[in-house]
Amino acid sequence: MRCKITNEKINPFMSFGRMPIANGFINEKNFKKEFFFNLEVGFSKKISLFQLNNHPKPKQMFNQNYPFFSGSSKGMIKHFKNFSKWIKKKYGKNLKNLIDIGSNDGTFLNNFKNNKINVIGFEPSKNVAQVSKKRGIKTINKFFNYQNVKKFKSLKKKIDIISAANAICHIPNLKSLIKGLDYLLKDDGLFIFEEPYLGSMYEKTSYDQIYDEHIFMFSVSSIKKIFNLFGFELINAIPQKTHGGSMRYVVSRINKRKINQNVKKIIRFEKKKNVDNFEGCIKFKKNCEKSKEKLLMKIKKLKNKNKKIVGYAATSKSTTILNYCNIGKDSIDYICDTTKEKIGKYSPGKHIPIKSMNHFYNNPPDVAFLFAWNHKKEIFKKEKKFSQKGDWIAHVKL
Repeated sequence: MRCKITNEKINPFMSFGRMPIANGFINEKNFKKEFFFNLEVGFSKKISLFQLNNHPKPKQMFNQNYPFFSGSSKGMIKHFKNFSKWIKKKYGKNLKNLIDIGSNDGTFLNNFKNNKINVIGFEPSKNVAQVSKKRGIKTINKFFNYQNVKKFKSLKKKIDIISAANAICHIPNLKSLIKGLDYLLKDDGLFIFEEPYLGSMYEKTSYDQIYDEHIFMFSVSSIKKIFNLFGFELINAIPQKTHGGSMRYVVSRINKRKINQNVKKIIRFEKKKNVDNFEGCIKFKKNCEKSKEKLLMKIKKLKNKNKKIVGYAATSKSTTILNYCNIGKDSIDYICDTTKEKIGKYSPGKHIPIKSMNHFYNNPPDVAFLFAWNHKKEIFKKEKKFSQKGDWIAHVKL
């Protein structure tokens, strides 16, 4: 295994086993053709970077049938509204041009439509890009990389801010991404992005954050080290609650902006908690094994009591839980979801049927396995009626 940034040789320290495409919800006729790969992780000591060894090609994951829409979550709509307000308040004075990477259905960019700001989304998945275009948002249906952005000569050195949310960890070729940033950003331009945070994953043992799309799990230490290699520096890091614990990073060219004290403070915390070194990986591996054992015992006890268990929310993250822990149809009757692109299909790898929310209300289980645990506040508010009679479980503490 080689580090995707430094090309140094690193050893994988853990395998989650044979894994399908996390968002590859599948029709029965395609079961035999399903794609699998070995989900293995390694760590670059040089740049403190937690990363996958192998992963499917980006086009296999982000295509015309991508079944994730940011606008399907009230929590994410609210978060993106606040994110855009923060950008306007902090950097809005001279903000004229903004590009969003992995803009999905335009939920974030929609917040800039009424301002005199020229916004452009880069979104590789055709179906979600079309939703964004229908909202009147200029959307380029391509991957954001140097190869693609250099074609837009009129934008060279014209962009004030390039933003992203939960998209940069999906991009295997970060060198090409950074070259693209350098091509587009003004001299004092900023790259502002949010990603699931390695420190939170370690703390919660939320190993479901590890799947094909999450090629990297970033920390403040790794972002600082990566961007320093390419003439950029991390000037701020702000913890976020989204996705079970994320971090907002603000990056500029070296010596162009003042560095916030947050950066030093979080780096000290990461050293203390072994987030920036290999010791943290070994502890995490042990915690994952314990978590798996505990979860399987819990399910076994419930099944011995003849309890009916169903999954709540057919998330991409649930693919890792089900396949790593080998939980199938004999344990979970079905998974309910609101996304019409998933309903009537089957979960990747374990082929548990995906049903509508009406099916859940008409066939209430004894226990609901909350796969979308990071949206628990929103879900518990919505499902008060079920909570009065049924129980919730998850592989993390609820």
